[in-house]
Amino acid sequence: MCSTPMTSACKLSREEGELLENASEYRSIVGSLLYLCHTRPDLSLSVGKVAEFMHAPRVTHFAAVKRILRYLASTVNYGLLFSPSDNKALVSAFADADWGANLDDRRSVSGYGVFIGKCLVAWSSKKQ
Repeated sequence: MCSTPMTSACKLSREEGELLENASEYRSIVGSLLYLCHTRPDLSLSVGKVAEFMHAPRVTHFAAVKRILRYLASTVNYGLLFSPSDNKALVSAFADADWGANLDDRRSVSGYGVFIGKCLVAWSSKKQ
């Protein structure tokens, strides 16, 4: 079981590792994970990262997908919960950026999350 969908030190590259013999399984799993990101924003960054390699997935990319699946297995009860009994309607926002961390194109990744009380209401993760 994993406590995070991807390690912070995970640097995937399109040239590292050998190509998968059967890429259709990789594409099918990543496609399903992309759909799941609509209700599980905690997966957005890691799934977006492995989705970059759909055209030519490698063994290292598939290992990252397997880690995401192990994380999902340990967090099956996670999800968005909106409770009407919350009297505190405090709005808070958080942002983060990773400048030039992509090994292939040196582009930046930034993201934010906006909460009303304890509920996440808006989020974004972008590669620039």
